[in-house]
Amino acid sequence: MSAKANTQVFAATGRRKCAIARVRLSEGKGKFLINGKDSEAYCNQDSFQIQLNAPFKLVEMEGHFDLNVNVQGGGYIGQASAIRLGISRALEKFQEDLRGPLKKSGFLRRDSRVRERKKSGQPGARKRFQFSKR
Repeated sequence: MSAKANTQVFAATGRRKCAIARVRLSEGKGKFLINGKDSEAYCNQDSFQIQLNAPFKLVEMEGHFDLNVNVQGGGYIGQASAIRLGISRALEKFQEDLRGPLKKSGFLRRDSRVRERKKSGQPGARKRFQFSKR
């Protein structure tokens, strides 16, 4: 119980599209929970898992941390990108000299592109109803 109390927790937030991920990183054995489920059970796509493990692989710290992630909103691609950003920010808080490689790989950059809203009088954001001259 005392070992659990001594571990320091590094919290960070990541966002992408409509997804918001709150990441809590602590030193451990590599346990990865997303919304209370194991990461493989939460989303079984390989691209999702690769994107989540990319920051750890880059700094060569795979399996050194326990992660507890709370993510909501968006689809699985937006959620994966939000979690990756949160992990990268938490790793930066853990060790300041990891900022260089993470920043160079673009893991600390937030992708600000979001879905464009639908306009009134049109079927979508950009699409127009068919024009008939006669």
